[in-house]
Amino acid sequence: MKLEYTVFGESHGPAVGVVVENLPSGVPIDPDFISREMNRRRAKGDGLSTPRVEADAPKILSGVFEGKTTGTPLCAIIQNGNTRSADYDRTKNLARPSHADFTGFVRYQGYNDYRGGGHFSGRLTAPLVFAGAVAKLALRERGIFVGAHILQLGSQKDVPFSPTTLTQNAFETLAEKDFTVLDDEAGERMKALVQEARMNLTSVGGIIQCAVIGMPCGVGSPDKDNLEGIIARNIFRVPAVKGIEFGLGFGFASAYGHEVNDQMRMDNGRVVTETNYNGGILGGISNGMPIVFQVVIKPTSSISREQKTVDLATMQDSTLVVKGRHDPCILSRASVVVESATALSVLEALS
Repeated sequence: MKLEYTVFGESHGPAVGVVVENLPSGVPIDPDFISREMNRRRAKGDGLSTPRVEADAPKILSGVFEGKTTGTPLCAIIQNGNTRSADYDRTKNLARPSHADFTGFVRYQGYNDYRGGGHFSGRLTAPLVFAGAVAKLALRERGIFVGAHILQLGSQKDVPFSPTTLTQNAFETLAEKDFTVLDDEAGERMKALVQEARMNLTSVGGIIQCAVIGMPCGVGSPDKDNLEGIIARNIFRVPAVKGIEFGLGFGFASAYGHEVNDQMRMDNGRVVTETNYNGGILGGISNGMPIVFQVVIKPTSSISREQKTVDLATMQDSTLVVKGRHDPCILSRASVVVESATALSVLEALS
């Protein structure tokens, strides 16, 4: 049975949560590790993210007994406490540009919860990170590890991962940082860019680079269960994601074959490649090299400038200035979210 997960709840409802089915049984649940992962996603009140700070303490309702997964559905909820729903009353009929307000209104015939984006909110990434933490614990039992960093924020860039020589220690070092970059000087320039965007009443996006190490060769298939497809499907379940590329990705378009073919050799009885332009996947199947990919995160749609929109109650043109508490950039909180979706994808591919 393939692993599946469902995230539920709304941004301003009583709680958000997740149900994970077909988890391996017997996985030790490490509360300290889960708490660390949840803290990585939490807003810090540092001006780089939303002023809305939540405790984000998951309450496990089922699927864990005596500290280990049972293999039956794992369900956990996270209480919403710091909500200000009144911020949305005045503009509830005004579709926020680049949000899912309009599409959600049409899809659910106007019955969708509009407060804070409802089910479309980034708040729903909190239970995703909980589920991802459990998936990471299961993968750790198999010697598989996931890590990510901010590769680009606006015009500022971090150094990329080495595509062939990644280590668990490097991932752990990143996870301990409040701002997940390899080059801390680049990180300071990124922070300044976020503050500039905030002062200018706008927002900024960027790229998260993610990698998986310890993945055995031969996982996946060339059809509907192809490894790239599983990862991409779950990555696109993360709000604000607008693109993904594996390895060199769109860089292949301007290259010649002799420049980007990953030539092969033996290394202590194991087949490896000299380079890793294909990001560790060939024909939808892992080749034993690190899986490396990049995810594009769009600028936060909620900005404090006046914008044109439509009043969905009157179907008339209108204008809107978004109020409330919003991130000028979500990149500082996105690395662990991308890691979580990836860990769940890898565990699904292995199941």
